[in-house]
Amino acid sequence: MNTLVTKYLQEDPALKGLEGFDGFAKHTPYLKDAQEKLSRKIVDSIEEAVRRVGLKDGMTISFHHAFREGDKTINNVVDVLAKMGFKNLTLASSSLLSCNAPLIEHIKNGVITRIYTSGMRGKLAEAISNGLMEHPVNIHSHGGRVKLIQSGELHLDVAFLGVSACDEFGNANGVGGKSRCGSLGYAKVDAQFADKVVMLTEEFVTFPNTPASISQDQVDYIVKVEQVGDPSKISVGAARVTSNPRELLIARLAADVIEHSGYFKQGFSLQTGSGASSTAATRFLENRMRKAGIVASFALGGITGGIVDLHRKGLIEKLVDTQSFDVDAAESLRTSPNHIEVSTNEYANPGSKGTYCDRLDVVILSALEVDLDFNVNVITGSDGVMRGASGGHSDVAAAANLSIVVGPLIRSRMPTVVKKVTTVVTPGECIGVLVTDHGIAVNPNRPDVAERLKAAGLPVMTIQELHDRAMSITGEPAPIEFLDKVVGIVRYRDGTVIDIVRQVKP
Repeated sequence: MNTLVTKYLQEDPALKGLEGFDGFAKHTPYLKDAQEKLSRKIVDSIEEAVRRVGLKDGMTISFHHAFREGDKTINNVVDVLAKMGFKNLTLASSSLLSCNAPLIEHIKNGVITRIYTSGMRGKLAEAISNGLMEHPVNIHSHGGRVKLIQSGELHLDVAFLGVSACDEFGNANGVGGKSRCGSLGYAKVDAQFADKVVMLTEEFVTFPNTPASISQDQVDYIVKVEQVGDPSKISVGAARVTSNPRELLIARLAADVIEHSGYFKQGFSLQTGSGASSTAATRFLENRMRKAGIVASFALGGITGGIVDLHRKGLIEKLVDTQSFDVDAAESLRTSPNHIEVSTNEYANPGSKGTYCDRLDVVILSALEVDLDFNVNVITGSDGVMRGASGGHSDVAAAANLSIVVGPLIRSRMPTVVKKVTTVVTPGECIGVLVTDHGIAVNPNRPDVAERLKAAGLPVMTIQELHDRAMSITGEPAPIEFLDKVVGIVRYRDGTVIDIVRQVKP
């Protein structure tokens, strides 16, 4: 060390705390070894990665759910953390599905004590609805999750991100390797905001891996694992392709609504949600678009094979993808220069400086329940059990020029149109049209749309008439019995609390 520099630093009070130079590699010792320099991020096991990132009891761990029902990362990592003895962790996965039932035991054993998620399904959802957790689950939208992270309420200590392929520095995407999930829109946010990022990959590819959904400067450690997810199980459940005649009827009516909505013109934009009728509506748009000579400017959101088909046929110019719902979408993201991957911050965060959903003309969304004020429930079933996800529902419903909700009038002998929804996720003021297999109801706050649909000869009726028809078939359902304990807090996209979910009575 230069003695003159040392003397100067010691004598000048204004420079107190500054350190003198002591060799090029003092703070980057890996630069002394050529091999270590290149492989310093690669560790042999999840356990070793956990030790290096300094995870402690009470911290928050995060995951993405791009593999949906095929995810192998969440359960595997939490299993490891349980064996290592961790307790009182907050789980912040972008969503949880039926495949995550093994988490029940980790909640019982105190490994996981708090959860933030956009939704949950299966045995895990049933157990939590029946009072499994001491603390209520925070249920947020996709955009709202980013808002909570940015606000500091949801601080991500360590993100564990499963990808199909990355290079030895951590440049990763979901379109390379064997188990391609497509867009890493959720993971991009975690990589950006988490204090530490552990990448789990099935395969190392040649550096630099491009395009990089997650960049090398965001990744701390990388673990090679046997499997991060099964992409064949992405398009099941809520993302399935339907051949059900009733769902196809609803999809056809939804396409009719789009055609006559007033927004069906050159350069319009659209999004279809994850429900079966929502995704099926795209197949009925092709002939209408060709007949009218219309090309859409972009399609947004969870991209499906149906949307990709319209893109390949030149009917949609660009695809803006935050989650790929099937193998066709993943392949299109890999091969089409006009298929663009975006984060959920860019997609729908109300705190973002600019979101794609703000540019939407029409969106088709699903529902478990819709009430007479057009409020929508996509979380709790007719038995009060949580079995769905907020997803991007409230995000795009608020932002799009016209939000169309689709669903059967009756589902499993229970009415979909009810006096008051069990749980409000999306406020009725944001919903324009409800499409069912028995008719179409238009929100009174959209008389312009109602006038156009009636002029087109579509089966428009009031939502009260739809409700009355449902009651005439099913009768008035018995009220759900709840206990006082709150098991879920529903957060609106801006972070406010829009509703609560109470424990169902046994």
